[in-house]
This record gives sequence, C-alpha cells and structure tokens, in this order.
Amino acid sequence: MSNSPVLGNLSPLIPAGDDVDVAINFYEKKLGFTTRYKEGNPTTMAIIQRGVVEILLIQNGDKNFAENTSFRIHVEGVDQLYAEYRASGVEKMNTLDIKPWGTKEFSVIDPAGVCIAFYESVKK
Repeated sequence: MSNSPVLGNLSPLIPAGDDVDVAINFYEKKLGFTTRYKEGNPTTMAIIQRGVVEILLIQNGDKNFAENTSFRIHVEGVDQLYAEYRASGVEKMNTLDIKPWGTKEFSVIDPAGVCIAFYESVKK
C-alpha cells in the first residue's frame, strides 16, 4: 500500500460576470447543474454542481479575464450530453467532433465568456 497523495476532483473558480444570478440561471437551465450554495445579496459567489463536478462562480465583470478562462470536463456519454444541451437551447456551442489527441468533444461558452469543453476518450 502506498502513502502517496491521491488527487480528487478539480473545482475551478471562474469569473461569472457582473451578475452571478445570470450565470446561475444558465448553468441550471441550460447545462443541468444545481446550486448548492449562494453568498451575498445580490449574489457574489455560488457553488454549482452536476454529478461530481463542482464549479465556483465568482462575481467578476472583467470580460477579458472570462474570455481567457477555459477548462475541460470529462464525460461518460458525451453524445447524449451534446444532444441534451442542443435540446436545452445552448446558443454558443460548437459541434461534437473527434480530435486528433483521442477525444470526442464539444465546447460551450457561458454568459461571461468562459469556455468549457466536455470530452470523452475515444476507444481505439
């Protein structure tokens, strides 16, 4: 048995724009997340979750910062998730595609401008 540290889930802290409630609405209504914590009135920070993925939305209206923020989420069933997001009306979403590095993926841009890629490894 090893005493080496084991890393768990990553919980990114991302800019949500000036109005965190707009971001919360997008993540809940369009991407299927649920809000498990909100802080401030108006909201200045929120924690949203879907499955084991947890994202911290922080009030920050710096559009340049948001548009240069991106992260990836591993998915089992990326085809179904893509269909779900198309059906929910996500507007800023690229097509589902197989990438040369061995993943099938698509990306979504949230209201603040953050890019989120959803990917699944392609079996060879």
